[in-house]
Amino acid sequence: MLGIRRGDSPEAAQALARKVAALRIMRDSGGKMSKGLADTGGGVLVVSQMTLYGDLSKGNRPSFDDVAPGAEAEPLYNSFVETLKSCGVETVTGVFGGMMDVRLVNDGPVTFMLER
Repeated sequence: MLGIRRGDSPEAAQALARKVAALRIMRDSGGKMSKGLADTGGGVLVVSQMTLYGDLSKGNRPSFDDVAPGAEAEPLYNSFVETLKSCGVETVTGVFGGMMDVRLVNDGPVTFMLER
């Protein structure tokens, strides 16, 4: 899931994609996270998720003031995707800004949030 906030840059999107491509978070035969996507033949599904930057610090209703508007976010989303592909990562996408029914199965007890 990729959230993009106001002020994010193409350079930040590309750096984040390179980081994702290089992460060693896949398990080896001993159960240790020491392998990357290239080592396992894994791929990435990139789904735009603007609600990741919803602010819940005040009141009971989320604020989305920090979320980049679509015209600003979509080129960064595309840059992230293209950089992943250029790193040799099999990459598929959702529909930017679309309503999607995405099912997710976490394989393990960890979830990471990476920021620029």
